[in-house]
Amino acid sequence: MHKYFIKTPWIAKKIFPFYVWSVPAEDNAVYLTFDDGPHPTITPWVLDLLKEFDAKATFFCIGKNVEKYPDVYQKIISEGHATGNHTYHHLNGWKTDDQNYVDDVLKAAQFIKSNLFRPPYGRIKARQAKKIVDALPTNNGKIIMWDVLSADFDSSFSPQQCLKHVLDNTVGGSIIVFHDSEKAFKNLSYVLPETLKSLKREGFCFKRLDEAL
Repeated sequence: MHKYFIKTPWIAKKIFPFYVWSVPAEDNAVYLTFDDGPHPTITPWVLDLLKEFDAKATFFCIGKNVEKYPDVYQKIISEGHATGNHTYHHLNGWKTDDQNYVDDVLKAAQFIKSNLFRPPYGRIKARQAKKIVDALPTNNGKIIMWDVLSADFDSSFSPQQCLKHVLDNTVGGSIIVFHDSEKAFKNLSYVLPETLKSLKREGFCFKRLDEAL
């Protein structure tokens, strides 16, 4: 039994309306997001593929990975993509003391200059979220969730199943989650090119989140 939803249920959006779950549909745009990088080989592979399809995306980076691979992080930015904060140590907010969690986010913010924040595992307490929103640049932080999860990180799903998760649930304005990580790459290496081909054929375009919020 998987402890997460592929398609975010409406009730979650209703209970937490101050989180960003999707974007109002405009120009048939969808928003590809990549969590847990940067990775020295997988992130450049993703960037090359996005360039091939003239697609822009948003990368929610782990601070310690940015510190370890600064050139890859700069490549994300120089190729015209957006970045977001994904904590420094990939912490689970439900299991972490509030101040320790916020401090970890602020440590990541030393390397990731963005007002976009995505909590690892999607798990964050409301009071943590409020502190982070106030602490991020311009005091205008945004907590970014999603409405479509590829589940590329889950080895119990085949690459074909992960692709089905994306294609069956994506609509205009969807925020879709992938992972530029070793754990996810077996699925990602199949799902991402097929997603780009299929959605482009259906008339979707791929934009950065910061341009829509």
